[in-house]
Amino acid sequence: MTMRLPNFEFVAPATVDEAARLLSDPGRSSLIVGGGTDLFPKMKRRQAVPTTLISLSGLDEMRGVRVDAAGNCVIGASTLLADLATSEVVPSAVATAAASIASPQIRNTATVGGNLCLDTRCNYIDMPETWREASGHCMKDGGETCWVAPQGDRCWAINSSDLAPVAIALGGSVRLASVHGDRIIPVEDLYHDDGIACHTKSAEEILVELLLPSGGTRATYRKLRRRGSIDFPLLGVAAAGRFDPDGTCLEVRIVIGAVTPAPVRATEAEEFLIGQRLTEEVIVQAADVASGPVRPQDNTDTGSRYRKWMIPVLVGRALRDLVADDG
Repeated sequence: MTMRLPNFEFVAPATVDEAARLLSDPGRSSLIVGGGTDLFPKMKRRQAVPTTLISLSGLDEMRGVRVDAAGNCVIGASTLLADLATSEVVPSAVATAAASIASPQIRNTATVGGNLCLDTRCNYIDMPETWREASGHCMKDGGETCWVAPQGDRCWAINSSDLAPVAIALGGSVRLASVHGDRIIPVEDLYHDDGIACHTKSAEEILVELLLPSGGTRATYRKLRRRGSIDFPLLGVAAAGRFDPDGTCLEVRIVIGAVTPAPVRATEAEEFLIGQRLTEEVIVQAADVASGPVRPQDNTDTGSRYRKWMIPVLVGRALRDLVADDG
């Protein structure tokens, strides 16, 4: 069955300010679009039916990677994932995460902001409109039931961004722009643990930049998927930390993605690791602690039990990466 895009008006503003004004126009039902690799399939499935698309692809001010006066890495939200994957300016874990996304064709179209702002996904929502009508609309699709957890009262669609866990682990922030002005928030605060209201930014705000702080932080990203390319993560684990010369952990962040509506900080495991050297025994214990509170759902490829079992495996591998990075 061929799925066609609905009719819409396409506008290409010349500046971020103009884009923000268009987005705030109450007379339009507008969405912003970068590469469109996530939005256009959603529109074909009638999960999103805007009357206007506001393109950010022509805004040079939102492209590129630079280092600011404070030494922080500033990444424009319209920067292509392909350029991020080959950049020598960004932290290597960020480039690794970008290179793991989809395929070369998609990375040459998709943008940093698009990946950070991915809508949540689920086996029940990512289907053609006729399939959803026949099976019964889920909570995210206007129904009253989450078919993943029918006895619950919330949507369990998952966040599948690869960049989000790494950006959170590195303590990154994003700059949001609107007609009301700019604001900078931690990347961690961009996400809400709700499959429907999954982002905290308002509908009038545009993600303009990703800012990553400077510092001697080691970081890594590990991704689980069925195939070596194309697929969204079944599980993504990012870890970043600072260590004394003797290997003692001074600070660490462990972020687990693709299992819940928002990336999950493994705070208990982080606290456990502070002041310790990452021996094999300590790594195994920390990986088990990180896995404990996380409850994957049966709403994506492979079952929840397998994804749960793989959490300590990938956390352990990520922590070993931090040790190996010491040479």
